[in-house]
Amino acid sequence: MSAHAAAHPHSHAENPWAGQGAVLLDIGDEVGALVVEMPPSMVGEEVEVRRVGGPFLDHLPHVAVVARPAGDTTVPSLVYGALDEGTYELVPKGGGPVRLTADVRGGVVTQVTWA
Repeated sequence: MSAHAAAHPHSHAENPWAGQGAVLLDIGDEVGALVVEMPPSMVGEEVEVRRVGGPFLDHLPHVAVVARPAGDTTVPSLVYGALDEGTYELVPKGGGPVRLTADVRGGVVTQVTWA
């Protein structure tokens, strides 16, 4: 544990400005994006993504559920801005069963809803 963490037991948001503006998507060729509409009860939760059949990674990419502006309302969602084309599984951060599987195509934003 760092001296800072020991002296300050409070937590810091990883990105305190998340959800306050546009999300940059880096898509094209073999890279697509995945947007997942989430239940409001999951705002703040983190969800990991792993490619089916991909290499085992010690650390899975993850993002938090954020209530993003959508017209006159907000929509809780996950945004993975750049994923190689393929099939992905989403799991709560830290483990647990697969909660959603999505196919991502290059150059396209795939939109799905968390069941």
